[in-house]
Amino acid sequence: MSLNKVMLIGNVGKDPEVRHLESGVPVVTIPIATTERYKDKNGEVKEQTEWHNVVFWRALAEFAEKYIHKGKQVYIEGRLRSRSWEDPNGQKRYATEIVADVVQLLGKRSDSEQPTTSDKPAASTASAEPVIEQQEGDDLPF
Repeated sequence: MSLNKVMLIGNVGKDPEVRHLESGVPVVTIPIATTERYKDKNGEVKEQTEWHNVVFWRALAEFAEKYIHKGKQVYIEGRLRSRSWEDPNGQKRYATEIVADVVQLLGKRSDSEQPTTSDKPAASTASAEPVIEQQEGDDLPF
């Protein structure tokens, strides 16, 4: 048995990068920042920020494109995926990213960010913000 599970609460670093595969499947990539605060040996508060590349597919990509914007705080559940490719100069490149399975908007929302009735939450939450989950059986092409 194995488990590949990631849970993040962080802030969106820039607006979604949207692209579509030849088949028309939408894919959205968003950088998410998580910040750890701690006291050093001198008692000074320090911050360390980690950046995570999060990938959304299909319905989650459509949701992310519509509702997730730079500065927004989000909760993400997903799994790690590593991939490699060769760049135009022949260099081997590597990336580790989080493939999102669940996304929830956190913090206050403005009237312009109100989800429509077609954006039904997949699970109820106390914050009344939608929780959107990738449907089981969705095969991701990678």
